[in-house]
Amino acid sequence: MRRLLISVSLLLLTLSNANAMRLKDLSDLQGVRSNQLVGYGLVVGLPGTGEQSRYTQQSFTTMLSNFGINMPSNVRPKLKNVAAVAVHAELPPFIKPGQQIDITVSSVGSAKSLRGGTLLQTFLKGADGQVYAIAQGSLIVSGFSAEGADGSKVIQNTPTVGRIPAGAMVERSVPSPFANGDFLTFNLHRPDFSTAKRVVDKVNGLLGPGVARALDATSIQVSAPRDPSQRVAYLATLENLRVEPADESAKVIVNSRTGTIVVGRDVRLMPTAITHGGLTVTIAESQGVSQPNPFGGGRTVTTANSDLGVQEDNSRMFKLDAGTSLDELVRAVNEVGAAPSDLMAILEALSQAGALRGELVII
Repeated sequence: MRRLLISVSLLLLTLSNANAMRLKDLSDLQGVRSNQLVGYGLVVGLPGTGEQSRYTQQSFTTMLSNFGINMPSNVRPKLKNVAAVAVHAELPPFIKPGQQIDITVSSVGSAKSLRGGTLLQTFLKGADGQVYAIAQGSLIVSGFSAEGADGSKVIQNTPTVGRIPAGAMVERSVPSPFANGDFLTFNLHRPDFSTAKRVVDKVNGLLGPGVARALDATSIQVSAPRDPSQRVAYLATLENLRVEPADESAKVIVNSRTGTIVVGRDVRLMPTAITHGGLTVTIAESQGVSQPNPFGGGRTVTTANSDLGVQEDNSRMFKLDAGTSLDELVRAVNEVGAAPSDLMAILEALSQAGALRGELVII
């Protein structure tokens, strides 16, 4: 009996750990976030797939003036190998000056392709208007396009967007509040009071009572040392704690555009009877010929004949008892032979009738 109890306990512990997730997978650390950067620049060296817009010419003229080359105001250069582009990137947290980040380059004009181009030095700015990185390099473009003399065109993927791995050098770091204050705050990806309480219980069970407390359904505040090196080791321990998240609320997600339906396992139905059918109307048009009687003096004419048919589907009614589960609902619908569009209508009618024990979300 003792061995049996030990085996059952180990089995329950294994099942519990199978659903558990690390705290780093359940939440984000408040204040530790990336920042978006954006810039405007020029791509040169294109094989005749650039553009000749006014702002591209103005940008090119301004670039030349920065190198001491002044063009007459009445001269407009032909720039078939130049394209104006927008450059954007994500500045990861804790990144330092001298490190490199990936960038994405997108055409903002009428350029046909950026394949084979090179991005000239471009300043990437943050939301505060400050320069945080400088981008430059040769583009990698996966798409291509080809156009014939008769106007025929072939395009694969997107030839007007490219990437430059490690294409920007970081020049300024973003101050982080990680080492400030006496607390660390974890924000759950999916707010839930039960999950927040389980995180608090897990942390307090490891470090002692009162170390962690839930501020609301999203945020859990944990006491932390002030020394940055100790705080890093402290956080490395916390983020690897395994917590079993609480079950989600009962929901039925319906995507009306794609016909996708996802039903949560806790969705239940009240006693109800359902029938779903359709009426099919078909109209067939045919042309007939009317011949006059011999020697009648008439003429041959054509007549229109319409054949109207109405067919009603032979739908069956099925009954669902109280507490019907997801499996039983799907089995009943499959027996009736309802299509995904029909199932959407059935679920919406069940929700309006108050027989659906769960939230119906239509996107």
